[in-house]
Amino acid sequence: MAKGFKPKNNQNPMGMMGQLQKLQEQLQQAQDQLAKETVTYSAGGGAVKVVVTGDQRCESISIDPEVLKDGDVEMLQDLILAAFNGALDASRSMAADRLGPLSSGLPF
Repeated sequence: MAKGFKPKNNQNPMGMMGQLQKLQEQLQQAQDQLAKETVTYSAGGGAVKVVVTGDQRCESISIDPEVLKDGDVEMLQDLILAAFNGALDASRSMAADRLGPLSSGLPF
């Protein structure tokens, strides 16, 4: 135990370590589950779709071939950026929803 550390309210330091270990296991399980879950975000009325996992890895990008017919590269780039950033935001929100309750149980 760290020198000068005094547990609050007569807490058992070993019990606290057990709680932290259990919490660490729960966090790992939640992170593993997030890696398997995906969110999909589309832009341009579905012309571009991006799928991202809960651990913020891009799984796929789909582009409707009709978008390519115009030859407007800047528009396509904007659609990809919008879809990708929207998917990342959705993924981060999902992760915060799943991990937030676990981290609120930390004793410090």
